[in-house]
Amino acid sequence: MLAGLAACNERALDKAGRGDGGLPPPAGLRPEQAAQVLAKVGDRVITLGDYAATLERMDQFDRLRYQSPERRKELLDEIIDAELLAQDARKKKLDQDPETQQAVRQILRDAILADAKKGLPPPADIAETEVRAYYEAHREGFREPERRRVAHIVVKDKETAAKVLSLSKNGTPWGELYRKYSLDAKKGAPDAAELAGDLGLVGAPGDARGDSPRVPAPVRAAVFEIDGVGRVLDRVVADGSTFHVVRLMGKSDAHERTLAEADRAIRVAIMQAKIDAREKDLEQELRRQFPVTVDEKALARVELAIPASSARPPLPDPAAAVDAGKGR
Repeated sequence: MLAGLAACNERALDKAGRGDGGLPPPAGLRPEQAAQVLAKVGDRVITLGDYAATLERMDQFDRLRYQSPERRKELLDEIIDAELLAQDARKKKLDQDPETQQAVRQILRDAILADAKKGLPPPADIAETEVRAYYEAHREGFREPERRRVAHIVVKDKETAAKVLSLSKNGTPWGELYRKYSLDAKKGAPDAAELAGDLGLVGAPGDARGDSPRVPAPVRAAVFEIDGVGRVLDRVVADGSTFHVVRLMGKSDAHERTLAEADRAIRVAIMQAKIDAREKDLEQELRRQFPVTVDEKALARVELAIPASSARPPLPDPAAAVDAGKGR
């Protein structure tokens, strides 16, 4: 019966599907076409409009699979199967499950936010004058201070650190020393000098964006005392109960990104600001339509016990990640 319904409506599909490879975009259907019934599943009807909307949600390559009558019938069967499962879920009241309802709310939220973004120009269409104005207003953000890539060999006592430093000055390969002496050396660690003991990029002391959780403050300051890439600081650096031999692996000089270099990043930033503004306006409008009240006292009494096994480690510093990427 269902195959027969699909076959009876094959002409409607062909008539509606013009332009995009014979596919029926919902916007191309007349109301009477969209209302045509392709199948009935329980108390629910599947219309030509439903069918066309399913196709439109696919990317263009997936849509090309449904050119033939046989494949179109297969798609209708898939839609019917999905409806059968949905009706069975409602019968079993799975639609009332808190997790299901939360998932539905998330889908609705995303749909509303996507609708709010309609009409915004793509980043490439943002006016040059707007891009330049943003650049001039945020000039400081496009000034990149000097960054240095630091490596170390860390040991437990000052005497061992002094020995490592002496061996380094006498020509022993850095990678060999790292693998033999450093507390953080892993089995099978590479001997290559350009990799051993690498802690990543840091900025000079006082540069908030140049901090790194992997690099102790004394080591960070010490690497800026070294006067040449590949050289080792001529003194041992103490940090609490550990001692470090510090090496400068590389550096990027301070510079200012030009407007041309920053163009793409600026356009993305402007677009995100426009999206944020629309979402904020939407939220304010919705709060006017649907009054919100919060019981602050009840909120203050909420206590959540988080088991130690499920506690998440601290998130990495995004700025440090960006800076590390620039040095690769």
